[in-house]
Amino acid sequence: MLLFLLTTFSAIAQNKVSISGKIIEKGSKQPLEFATVTIQTTDNVTVNGGLTDIDGNYNIQVAPGTYNIKIDFISFKSIVIENKQVNQNTNLGTTIMEPDATILNEVQIEAERSTVEIKLDKRVYTVGNDMVVKGGTISDVLDNVPSVSVDVEGNVSLRGNESVTILIDGRPSNLAGTSVAEILRMLPADSVDKVEVITNPSARYDAEGGGGIINIILKKGKANGFNGSFIAHTGVPADHGGSATLNFRSDNFNLFSNFSYNNRKSPGNSKTDSEYFDSEGNTSSFINERRDSKREREGYTANFGLELFLDKTTTWTNSVNIRSNDGNNPTETYYDYFDANGVYDKTRFRYNLEDEEDDNVQFSTNFIKKFNEDGHELRLDASFATNTDYETAQIDDVVLGTTTPEVDNTYQRTLNDEDENRSLVQADYVLPFGEGSQFEAGYRGSFAELITKSKTETLEGNNWITDPNYTNLLQYKENINALYAQYGSKFGKFSYLLGLRWEDSDIEVNLLDENDYNNKKYNNFFPSAFLNYEFSEGSSASISYSRRINRPRGFFINPFSSLASNINIFTGNPDLDPSMTNAFDLGYLKKWNQVTFSSSAYINITDDSYQFVRRESGDFVTQVIDGEDIVNENNEVVEVIGGEDIRTPVILTTPINLAKEYRFGFEFNINYNPYRWWRLVSNFNFYRNETDGDYTYTDFQDNVVTQNFDNVAYGWFTRVNSKINLPYKIDWQFNMFYRGPRNDPQGRTKGIFAANTAISKDILNDKATLSLNVRDIFNSRKRRSYTNLPQVSSYSERQWRERQVTLSFTYRFNMKKNEKQRNGEQNGGGDDEFMGG
Repeated sequence: MLLFLLTTFSAIAQNKVSISGKIIEKGSKQPLEFATVTIQTTDNVTVNGGLTDIDGNYNIQVAPGTYNIKIDFISFKSIVIENKQVNQNTNLGTTIMEPDATILNEVQIEAERSTVEIKLDKRVYTVGNDMVVKGGTISDVLDNVPSVSVDVEGNVSLRGNESVTILIDGRPSNLAGTSVAEILRMLPADSVDKVEVITNPSARYDAEGGGGIINIILKKGKANGFNGSFIAHTGVPADHGGSATLNFRSDNFNLFSNFSYNNRKSPGNSKTDSEYFDSEGNTSSFINERRDSKREREGYTANFGLELFLDKTTTWTNSVNIRSNDGNNPTETYYDYFDANGVYDKTRFRYNLEDEEDDNVQFSTNFIKKFNEDGHELRLDASFATNTDYETAQIDDVVLGTTTPEVDNTYQRTLNDEDENRSLVQADYVLPFGEGSQFEAGYRGSFAELITKSKTETLEGNNWITDPNYTNLLQYKENINALYAQYGSKFGKFSYLLGLRWEDSDIEVNLLDENDYNNKKYNNFFPSAFLNYEFSEGSSASISYSRRINRPRGFFINPFSSLASNINIFTGNPDLDPSMTNAFDLGYLKKWNQVTFSSSAYINITDDSYQFVRRESGDFVTQVIDGEDIVNENNEVVEVIGGEDIRTPVILTTPINLAKEYRFGFEFNINYNPYRWWRLVSNFNFYRNETDGDYTYTDFQDNVVTQNFDNVAYGWFTRVNSKINLPYKIDWQFNMFYRGPRNDPQGRTKGIFAANTAISKDILNDKATLSLNVRDIFNSRKRRSYTNLPQVSSYSERQWRERQVTLSFTYRFNMKKNEKQRNGEQNGGGDDEFMGG
């Protein structure tokens, strides 16, 4: 197919010649993306045109002749090259554009157009002015980004696929310890500048993440002189905090910093109504579970760095990031028991008080050498981080109204202590050559070690006795070395990028207390291919392929679980294998004056995919009312003396490798500006997910049970975001999200609807902004699902966080509200990937 396309487009281009060049800004020497280049005859009749790419380059095909060449960019003086004779491929070199001082004041609102940049290979969302996330967390930011969704547990998915890699400034957000969902809830939304969504990454990127990559770019002030902003917020439920971004830039260095403090409470709730069956399928009992959690957290983050301009072509940046959070989560759970006829029997009360201390320190260094202005450069990156997470819980489980508390009640305490060290080194080399061609190569090494000590103790009499089922010492070690190379070129309207990545993985998952050592070594090749064709100015299509890997980490592999509930338990699986994905993507992009439309159809085929399954564990929670259990050597109750015995099976949720998964879907994004004061962004995604596989396990009676997980499920979600500039410098933003219902092999999940709104007013001569936002207006963001197993049928609802109202005040000094900060903006990698046009 590639040879056919190359031959076809070469034949088309034989009767054409190209006009190429590069456009930069006069002051900063930075490239101007989306500058318009128009080719006209000498009597001003337009024959062709195009837009500059991210590096300011353009390449336009015309028939041989004499032309007027016009270059335009908003807020810059237009440039016209008259009577240029073009009889062969012509490179106009670098064109420098000067700002037009007479229209600068009119352009300030035009900066809003850059809030969403839709490209064929990725989409970039500037979230600094997103009012609905003021005072929130990065998790809230991602939940407002098209194609991305965050469920009620905080899990992030891209186009419905949770196998996604989350990067912060181009670096892993976590490797093995604290879950990504928890990290995203710790970091404040006010620290985010942009979010890059890369649905099908090239060989240059880490192969991790079968569903794609989300790169979160933190704010780094780049304007000249001393400038910054302060933000303070308060909210209901209790959410108080503030942040400061300070920056000083001179000709020789740039000093940047960001500080934040938050003290918030995020109350949530859940319920599960379960019907239990005996071995013959008859109803044996009912249990209704009701849970309320508080989740109180206090913490701060501090990021400061120094960017040195060693000369005009060399930059060296060093930064330190410190994060510290303390929190507790008192959780109250009530269990109402009913017999087989639905007659109320008793109520158990379980109180789980969790306390957590999390501290993280990371040092990063970045060196960039630019050999010329055409993109020939060398980039070196390294980061070193240490993280400690200390979590304890005190659990009291009592039967209300009992007369024998020493028999009926249980008291437990748990410990989960994590220590993690990780480092990353990376080198990237870019060499443009010829006309429109570029070669890239690089190395990446990622190394991590995590020690997790988990312990559960039960009070028996006056002694704390260790429970071996929930006690372990886990060591996780990960060493990944990677090499990549890719080559791209463009001729005429056709461009391509071909790449190959090789990764060597050395993974150890060791249960040290059990002398259970698991070492997995493997190396893989990850090819990628991208083909683009530009039909006309603002209209282009692409087809791409890449191979991806998804390695299990964190709570996926840790056998220890939370005991907030002792009848519905989650536990990790240390024997999980990585899953491999072949990803195909077909995209189309069209730009009009007021509308940008992009769409894509995608297919992901995954081997050894893993998902969560529920099964009976073989354990029971035995409760005695006014009586005492008599058990045999197999711990089976043979007699109850002086009371009634009720045994409730413990249902276990765990991830497993589940054969093969086929995911097909399509999505479209629309960025529409019907008026200068109104902007609409919408996204729709539909996917079909098919799994083929069986799960076999041995139950507590030594029976082999096989569950058929062959399933076809359809899912979809949509999001609409509207922002309106009202008179008197008032802005109003409103967005809605809906995820459709979907089926899975063990049940069904109902649809989820949520809406957010915010209003803001500029005050103090535009130096300050006052904002009020409401997240989850209708308090409807709940996960509602049905689960059907041979032993139990249940209905669950879970609301991770209730409706939030936040008032924030922002003050800026020596900077404009919509300042684009062009001068040398650093994004931590990923923003300058070469796509061959």
